[in-house]
Amino acid sequence: MMPVMLKMEIKKLKPKNRRYLGSKTRLLHKIKEVVQKECTNVNSFLDLFAGTGVVGDIFNNENTSVIFNDNLTSNYYSYIAWFGTQKVNEKLIEEVIVYYNQIKVKTENYVSLNFADTFFSKQNCRKIGYIREDIERKFMNKEINDREKAILITSLLMSLDRIANTVGHYDAYRKNGELDKDLLLYNLDIPNIKQNKNNQVYCEDANELIKHIKADLVYIDPPYNSRQYCDAYHFLENIAEWKKPHVVGVAKKFDRDNKKSKYSLRNAPKFFSELIENVDAKYILISYNNMGNKGASRSNAKISDFEILNALSKRGKVLEFSEDYQPFTTGKVSINNHKERLFLCKVGESSKPLEVIKTTNGFAKSPLNYTGGKFKLLPQLIEKFPEKIDVFVDLFAGGFNVGANISAGEIIYNDSQDQVKRIIDLLYREKPEKIVNTIEEIIKKYELSESQKNGYDYYNCNSDSGLGSYNKEKYYKLRDDYNDLKNSKHRDYILLTLIIFSFNNQIRFNSSDKYNMPVGKRDFNSSIKSNLIKFSSIIKDKNIIFSNSDFMNVEIPPNAFVYCDPPYLLGLASYNESDKWNIERETNLLNLLKKLDDRGVKFALSNVIEHKGKINTVLYDWIEFNHFNKIHIKSSYGNSNYQLQEKNGITREVLITNY
Repeated sequence: MMPVMLKMEIKKLKPKNRRYLGSKTRLLHKIKEVVQKECTNVNSFLDLFAGTGVVGDIFNNENTSVIFNDNLTSNYYSYIAWFGTQKVNEKLIEEVIVYYNQIKVKTENYVSLNFADTFFSKQNCRKIGYIREDIERKFMNKEINDREKAILITSLLMSLDRIANTVGHYDAYRKNGELDKDLLLYNLDIPNIKQNKNNQVYCEDANELIKHIKADLVYIDPPYNSRQYCDAYHFLENIAEWKKPHVVGVAKKFDRDNKKSKYSLRNAPKFFSELIENVDAKYILISYNNMGNKGASRSNAKISDFEILNALSKRGKVLEFSEDYQPFTTGKVSINNHKERLFLCKVGESSKPLEVIKTTNGFAKSPLNYTGGKFKLLPQLIEKFPEKIDVFVDLFAGGFNVGANISAGEIIYNDSQDQVKRIIDLLYREKPEKIVNTIEEIIKKYELSESQKNGYDYYNCNSDSGLGSYNKEKYYKLRDDYNDLKNSKHRDYILLTLIIFSFNNQIRFNSSDKYNMPVGKRDFNSSIKSNLIKFSSIIKDKNIIFSNSDFMNVEIPPNAFVYCDPPYLLGLASYNESDKWNIERETNLLNLLKKLDDRGVKFALSNVIEHKGKINTVLYDWIEFNHFNKIHIKSSYGNSNYQLQEKNGITREVLITNY
């Protein structure tokens, strides 16, 4: 018999109260918004990699069957606890928790012998071991049912997490951390049984379960990187399973080989593709981040955007949504501009191969890191452009970041550098998957690095120093072969591959028209693949005319809006080496724009008017004399190939308009 104890005020916990790597609590509003807007008649919801269960929880109601699955036993118990269908004696649960909170344990047990003064104090370890053993005894004696057992285990695990001497996971403990907090269990906020009546709970391999189950909407949130959840939560998994295994190492881990996720291994893209092929649903919703190669190697995403889109586009129409999100790091790496993405596939709906529908969350970025590219400035520029544009003339189009994101009846791409124009034309004409496949064939032929597939260690390199030392000789062989080839479509593919592997992805030709950029640090990683696919898909929906003329010779129709992003006199870059852009050329451009103004043609001109006291007087006087509008632009070229003559100077970038 359990001794009678005084009743205590016990706080009730919800799934969102759990600390968990990759928890989607902050993304719930976006997930719900996307489902409500884009999906209809969702009566069953499968949360295939459920983790904390917070996503399935927001769809849990009397009219929806929610299916929860995870390969960790600790998570499985929490789903039974919150979302199970078995009746619960809540009074009994409360009495047991009150009893556990008041006991003092003086005898040693499995937990105290193995974990004392690591994640918890010795006294708390004694208590943990006693409570877990008592839960098992009560269940074996049929004093509690399956769900009541799950509630008590989940209460214990969540309460442990609240006082653990960790930084949120159990890969390590703090060597001089606080161990003086007492273990107190909290009750769970259990939903009404009617709310759970149609739910199902599984603890299976996702790729196997998906072959035998169907739902209206399947939500997939797999591990993103090489950090295994069974490593991060081995202690909680040990307590949940209660098999009392042998533990080793400083962190006291047990053998977890049977719990390793396929999605944290090198072959993750293969398993993902197989998973998507077997989904039986009306909608597939994927969460994935855009880490790419931004962080430490362990944090880098295992599945590229290309591989996600390639798998989903075979099943139906794909929509992409994104949300700013701060990823977990070990504290050694700062990650900026991190986004959590949602990919929604409407199964069976017609779609173009690898098409992604651009949302209001961003613009398509050119895969060419072209000198002075305006991708980061697009929001400022486009809001200043006319609302309705019949013909958009991108007079110095370069990497085409501006023109690609313009809505117009017709777009004229012009650039005097034929090689750059040919690449943009290639991206416009060819299917994205063909472009990617051809680049990968070239990479294999020349044995260039494939860090996304093999990692940096495979090439005896690291993410800081880059892959240049491995690729150098292979890259120069590819460059020589390109320079020896005559014009051909395949030559354009080789140039695109060269640019991807070149220093800062720059484009530069010598006086003999030979490509002469040295090898760079990076390769065809997931970020570049993603940009290429998005960019190529989006420009295909536009009516683009390509031109390779000097700006003075481009025919401007009367209903056009002309955008100019010429070389800057106050800049140093490959385009104005050897006096390629000078005051004479600048004056010719300004005279052309004045003639357009006289014809009633609207224009916008990007330029730098001043840098640390150095003023482009030709431009300044021209603006003042003609009373054109001068709009100051907040700009930064810290990561681009464009350099101002004095790096520490104050720079004033402007957009000049005649409307």
